[in-house]
Amino acid sequence: MKTKEILITLAAFIIVVAGLRAARVILAPTLLAAFIAIICASPLFWMQRKGLPTGLALSIVVLVILFLGFVIGMVVGSSAKEFVGNLPQYQEGLTARIDQIMGWFGRFDFDAPTFSFKEFLDSGKAVNLAAKAVNHFGSILAKSFLILMIVVFMLLEAVGFPAKLSAIWGSPERSLLRLNEFFSDVKHYLVLKTFISLITGALVSMILTIIGVDYPLLWGLLAFVLNYIPNIGSIIAAVPSVTLAFIQLGLGQAGLAALSYLLLNMMIGNFIEPRVMGRGLGLSTLVVFLSLLFWGFVLGPVGMFLSVPLTITAKIALESKDETRWMALLLGPEGTFRPEDER
Repeated sequence: MKTKEILITLAAFIIVVAGLRAARVILAPTLLAAFIAIICASPLFWMQRKGLPTGLALSIVVLVILFLGFVIGMVVGSSAKEFVGNLPQYQEGLTARIDQIMGWFGRFDFDAPTFSFKEFLDSGKAVNLAAKAVNHFGSILAKSFLILMIVVFMLLEAVGFPAKLSAIWGSPERSLLRLNEFFSDVKHYLVLKTFISLITGALVSMILTIIGVDYPLLWGLLAFVLNYIPNIGSIIAAVPSVTLAFIQLGLGQAGLAALSYLLLNMMIGNFIEPRVMGRGLGLSTLVVFLSLLFWGFVLGPVGMFLSVPLTITAKIALESKDETRWMALLLGPEGTFRPEDER
């Protein structure tokens, strides 16, 4: 490729990225709705194959989405409200725990750094930060109706989409086959990833309940959401619950919670997930981190949440053509490839 062509390609890429970033107010909820619709398409098509009318099957799917949204809203809303009310108590507990650790260091004549923790851990700032988080969650709920409507229309469109493609293409068999393979791979990844994330969230809630940490359902929900981000997401999900375990129960229980997170993520990330999903749908650690930065820059917080699914989708799309399959191999883990790559 000549230097001129490289520069033109790079300029076009920058223009496209700038356009995506400018349109993220519309693009972010649309992409989120698209991935929800892909996950919901499986039960919708299953009910259609069982003989249920399209309207009834779609109504059942929408009611399930509404129910799950209501449950999530209740869990997060009530937990956030109670957490804000208990912040002064947690503030005092954190200060006491830190003083206890400093006293422990002092018994060994260890010169621990002296910080003004009362100034550093300002409860007023913490309350304001928590209030902002609650308000941000409220804005997300306000957009949930728009996302739900987009999901409904996407599911309706999915029913007649193959017929439209058949009308557009004169001989659509080969193109439809590749398109079906592409959507099947994307759906395969998202459905299995959602199932594994549900298991992760449920186990986190159970473990934290046994340990005695407050708000185990909230931390389980957080683990479910952040499990879509491999490696980094599990670390982020562990921080608030382990910190709360330290404040509430002490250093020993916090260490137990941290060890539980570590063992759980090692078991799921290294054994269960590769066996269930296949190594071919994986990404290298560097690509995961760069995709998090890139999609977060382009789409904001929703982009960070969808960074791995979006990159997986791009990888599957690159695999669908012989001339771009080498780029898909570069995105994948070291030394792994899918059987199709030998074609």
